[in-house]
Amino acid sequence: MSAAEPPTTEPPGIDRERVGRWLAANVVGLVAPVEFSLVSGGRSNLTYRVTDAAGAAYALRRPPMGGVLQTAHDMGREWRFVSAMAGTGVPVAPPLAFCDDTGVTGAPFYVMGFVDGLVLAGPDDAARLEPAARARAGESLVEVLVALHALDPYERGLDAMVRSTGFAERQLRRWHRQIRHAEVAHLPLLDEVHDLLAAHVPAQRTGIVHGDYRPGNLAFGPDGTVRAVFDWELATSGDPLADVGYLVATWQEPGESDAAGSPGPTVVPGFPSRTELVDRYARLASRDVSDVPYWVAFAQWRSACISVGVRARYAAGHMADDGYRDQAQARADQEILLAETARDAVRALGLSTGGAP
Repeated sequence: MSAAEPPTTEPPGIDRERVGRWLAANVVGLVAPVEFSLVSGGRSNLTYRVTDAAGAAYALRRPPMGGVLQTAHDMGREWRFVSAMAGTGVPVAPPLAFCDDTGVTGAPFYVMGFVDGLVLAGPDDAARLEPAARARAGESLVEVLVALHALDPYERGLDAMVRSTGFAERQLRRWHRQIRHAEVAHLPLLDEVHDLLAAHVPAQRTGIVHGDYRPGNLAFGPDGTVRAVFDWELATSGDPLADVGYLVATWQEPGESDAAGSPGPTVVPGFPSRTELVDRYARLASRDVSDVPYWVAFAQWRSACISVGVRARYAAGHMADDGYRDQAQARADQEILLAETARDAVRALGLSTGGAP
């Protein structure tokens, strides 16, 4: 988990008294009273560090306080995926309790153990790892991703989540529909990229897809080994290469920056290159990765769509004020650049609606 903000009298989204009572009654070993602090960095579901009277730490997840888009922020779904990972080769924070009573704090939420590890949110975090540990971090996160994609969703009790066909089509339809609920000036550009992607969907496989797999959603030990995978909000069944494409799309190399000009953790020397990540995945998973470029373009377009939704929630006052609203124009510019990059990538692959690059 990333660093937490100092406790406030009433953290946004938490009814301290009611949630405290619920936790005492439903989390084995928790010692009341508890303190809450909002974990910084969350742009979607809200995450809190919970510290009990004995000093034990837990993590609590709940949806945004309003402006929730259809099919998004389903805490029951996220809870089921985290629970399904427990005891597998995919490390997760131990799932402890789920609350579907919205009378407790206005929305469903779940509680898990707090994993002590380094989350690589930016270069400063990455610099805390020795060069050998950075190399190991790149190796380990690929190993965990391969382990995830090797799981049978039916065997993990995720039968209700499995749809064996049409993953890309469903995803394109979902995100395209959701951006139309927000006011966005560059909708024609997002529409264009959607149409390009929809016209050239590759043959698809079926597995468990995390949906947001990147160093900023993982906790690493000092040696670079992944200790836990967080933020299962977008998890679903679908083509595992979607996770690989997203990882590649968000993975920066030394000297690069993302579409907003912000350096990510992997600009620090010592991490594998994008090519090395894909090659390692292909070797360990024994998969054909020739469709990864399509999923990279898809990931860039989807990231732009997600940003549109996040901006809309901040503008409506549905998210805790952590300074994000001040970056609204920069985020809109980032959405445009992401969409243009995706469009150019699809065209470079020859995937245009007219059939030519």
